[in-house]
Amino acid sequence: MMDREEKDDALESYQSFAKVYDLFMNDVPYEEWGVYLTGLLREYGITDGLVLELGCGTGSMTELLADAGYDMIGVDNSEDMLEIAMEKRLVTGQEILYLYQDMREFELYGTVRAVVSICDSMNYLLEEQELLTVFRLVNNYLDPGGYFIFDLNTIYKYQQIGESTIAENRQEASFIWDNYYDEDTQINEYELAIFLPEGEEGLYRKYEEIHEQRGYSLETVKRLIEQSGLQYVTAYDAFTREPPRAESERIYVVARESGK
Repeated sequence: MMDREEKDDALESYQSFAKVYDLFMNDVPYEEWGVYLTGLLREYGITDGLVLELGCGTGSMTELLADAGYDMIGVDNSEDMLEIAMEKRLVTGQEILYLYQDMREFELYGTVRAVVSICDSMNYLLEEQELLTVFRLVNNYLDPGGYFIFDLNTIYKYQQIGESTIAENRQEASFIWDNYYDEDTQINEYELAIFLPEGEEGLYRKYEEIHEQRGYSLETVKRLIEQSGLQYVTAYDAFTREPPRAESERIYVVARESGK
């Protein structure tokens, strides 16, 4: 594993990962996820109005929710990701407001009917206090009775991946994913290197990123939700309406504003 100084150097050396993010994530069935998420929103009475997406990345889900009729705000702390999201907005003509903000400190001009966060954005919060801070901010910016729906990778998933290397050679690009999981801290770290063809045949450009995520038990998440002032509603095994199982790799959590 890289030490902290090596990590910082790597992150400073490769600032263009956003350019290949959509390529790397092209196996994520965003449209199916969008159908599931809009289904949940509608079940809880959120059929239109302002919706905030935290950790919106390059705006793939933000665009789908806008297509579904929601007035979207997207927040992300990567300028490069947001640049790509805004390029998509130019193409589609959607009136999406993108804000360059850290979700731990985000600010809005008013409240929203719902807040959503997918693609394990909440797992990037490595301390319970950070998760609690985000929950409190969400509660503050939700309309009375508004809903917060987010997903999480589970501890079980990180345990299953463990210490492993995944490599794939695609026609458009190749990547190497080195994964490490620490049972004591519940921190999962992966070093990702993507190689894209560039210029002359046989030449490649390397993009590299290091990510850390933390696994949280549902019991911990419930406790922090209640501490924040939100009301825990339910959790689902991802893309179902069934409760989480011991073997669930991703779960969706639903919380509600219950009076500030």
